[in-house]
Amino acid sequence: MERTIGVGPIAAERALNYGFTGPNLRATGVDYDVRVTTPYSSYQDFDFTIPVGSTGDTYDRFLVRNGEMWQSLSIIRQAMEKLKSLPADIFHADVPAYYLPEKEDVYSKMEALIYHFKIVMGETEILPGEVYHSVEGGNGELGYYLISDGGRSPYRLHFRRPCFIYYQAYPELVKGAMLSDAIICMSSLNLIAGELDA
Repeated sequence: MERTIGVGPIAAERALNYGFTGPNLRATGVDYDVRVTTPYSSYQDFDFTIPVGSTGDTYDRFLVRNGEMWQSLSIIRQAMEKLKSLPADIFHADVPAYYLPEKEDVYSKMEALIYHFKIVMGETEILPGEVYHSVEGGNGELGYYLISDGGRSPYRLHFRRPCFIYYQAYPELVKGAMLSDAIICMSSLNLIAGELDA
């Protein structure tokens, strides 16, 4: 606690101005989670709380992430209980054009082979239009903005990568700090280098 409290803090308003999401935003006291504001993958069917900090410093980022691990375990336990009540043979929607068929069916059934080929070769026709969808990734809102002209591949695709945003704030968080503070501050942001390439 002595090593992390007060290190690399950011205020909630400043974090929002940068576009923070996920644990780094929740550490500042903002209760925002994509799984709650825009539920997907049946998150609305689970009971869980969103850990929220108050100061936005390295210690609060640690506390929020630690709390999220315990909430994840709770969600997993609930999911396992729900699975026990489902029939054993149901595991997906009956929309064969959008999921790969069983491998043994591909070798023995023509219809399965056709769907497998169409999906793998990207021959699924996409309706023209624009869509944005995001999920609550480990580091925050991971978004996908897709523009389709009606072809088999996207006209444009853009990813909203949370770590790219956090890294822009990093110089502000460590300004005037010791070198050792800069290291633990970067670690607490949990930057993924692959997301920093613009």
